Amino acid sequence: MRLPRDSEGAEAGSRHTAELLVPRHELYRTLVAVGSHDNTLDLLADLLMGLDDPVRLASTHAGSMGGITALRQGKALCGGAHLFDPETGDFNFPFLTRYAPDEDIAAVNLAVRHQGLMVAPGNPKGIKGVEDLARVAFVNRQRGAGTRILLDHHLNTAGIDPRQVEGYEHEEFTHMAVAANVAQGAADCGLGIKAAAQALGLDFVPLARERYDLLIRPEHMEHPLVAELLDVVRGGEFAKRVEELGGYETPWTGKEMRPGDGLPG
Repeated sequence: MRLPRDSEGAEAGSRHTAELLVPRHELYRTLVAVGSHDNTLDLLADLLMGLDDPVRLASTHAGSMGGITALRQGKALCGGAHLFDPETGDFNFPFLTRYAPDEDIAAVNLAVRHQGLMVAPGNPKGIKGVEDLARVAFVNRQRGAGTRILLDHHLNTAGIDPRQVEGYEHEEFTHMAVAANVAQGAADCGLGIKAAAQALGLDFVPLARERYDLLIRPEHMEHPLVAELLDVVRGGEFAKRVEELGGYETPWTGKEMRPGDGLPG
């Protein structure tokens, strides 16, 4: 879509002419996902592209809350989320009830993943938990990300004011970007998934297990592309490759979750 050079963008709801840069068939074989980032989405995208008639997974990393908003507004077919509610001990459904009360959004589990503090090899700063964040340089996730919400919960539990954390306002949009900051020495640690730490050779201080689900609007559960995606998730190869990443558990992979399910034992 071409906009005037002196324009700062297009107003929401305005109409413009767009030029299609891919074959129309490829456009119709594109599945739009908006939500939380996870490395399992990259695996899923690879497997979908390996189908006889490939499906392109176009994912935007807007955080778990951004995914709920996109689904509520009908701007995505699905989106990843891992929002933990301390009051109920459950994932995602309390937030769906709060922020999308009129939508019966389904949640299909992709994996249970391990979140923790990613630190330099050998952990030279001796970081053992959240209580150490007040004395080191930190790199955070963006507002609305489930990982950011998890961090705030643990800071509150530890009695640490976010203003005490150097780098709390330093935001990145993916786990790999956080890991890269630590690997390059731009920060002493960051909160993220174990798979990202392992990918860049970092040490990992475990903090929590959490359920990473794919949220899907009910009317899209039978959409041909979503049906193909769910077939891949439940096909066995996906779970095998997820486990090979490290830092994941797959006992519920492909299962449609229900409120109160929490975590597997």
